[in-house]
Amino acid sequence: MITFDPTWPQLLSLLVSIVLPLLVGLVTTRATSASAKALLLAVLAFASGLGTELLAALNAGVSYDLAAGVFSGVATFLVAVGLHYGLWKPTGTSSALQSIGRHRAE
Repeated sequence: MITFDPTWPQLLSLLVSIVLPLLVGLVTTRATSASAKALLLAVLAFASGLGTELLAALNAGVSYDLAAGVFSGVATFLVAVGLHYGLWKPTGTSSALQSIGRHRAE
């Protein structure tokens, strides 16, 4: 038998991984190097994965599994990068958000 019963933390993690590339584009400028954007995305994704697993452990009343948190962080990063290059960048959404995001004072 197969069941499909995602938990709220899993759905939250998926939602975060979808919007993280857009958030990075919103808070950086076009002049920001690609490596700095990738590092920011990695840190946010990793923190999101650890936080999601912490939330799941607190809700279930069980001990925190660090391996699951690390795995979730890596998975969040991979989904975010895939969506950036597969959806947000080709459709121009990333560029549009960077043009309305944080700007340098001239």
